[in-house]
Amino acid sequence: MPRVERMEIDLALALAMIEAATAKAREINAPMSIAILDAGANLLAFHRMDGAELAGPNLAIDKAYTSVTNRIETGDLKSRVAPDGDLPGMFANGNGRYIAFAGGIPCWDGDRVVGAIGVSGGSWDEDQVCAQASITVFEAAARA
Repeated sequence: MPRVERMEIDLALALAMIEAATAKAREINAPMSIAILDAGANLLAFHRMDGAELAGPNLAIDKAYTSVTNRIETGDLKSRVAPDGDLPGMFANGNGRYIAFAGGIPCWDGDRVVGAIGVSGGSWDEDQVCAQASITVFEAAARA
C-alpha cells in the first residue's frame, strides 16, 4: 500500500527552534517575536521576548505564513514583489499576510516544506540571523 513519510515539526522541536532563535536574539541584544508554523500554516509555537516591538507578533506569524505557503524565504521576495518583478501583485493576495522582508524561512524535508519560522523585532539582518539559528536546529533534527 502506498505510504507517505515525511518529517513533521512537533511541539518539542518547535520549542527548541524558538529557544535557538531566542538565544541568538539575546546574544545580539534584539528582542524578537518568534513563530513556528506547521506544513498547513497552523501556529505550533510562539514566543514574544520582553521588550519586543508591538507589531512583531503579527509580523513574525505572517513571515512564517508567507514562507510556508509560498515555499520561499521572505527576504528573497523583495525584488520579486517590486513593480518590475515577477510577483508585483503578491501583496494583494493572502489577505495582506504576505511579507517581503527577511525573517521568514521555510523548513524543508527533501522537496517538501513541512513548516516555517518567522522572526520579527530587529533589522533585516537581525531577523534573518535569528531565523537561521532556528533553522539550524530544525536541520539537525531532520538529519537525526
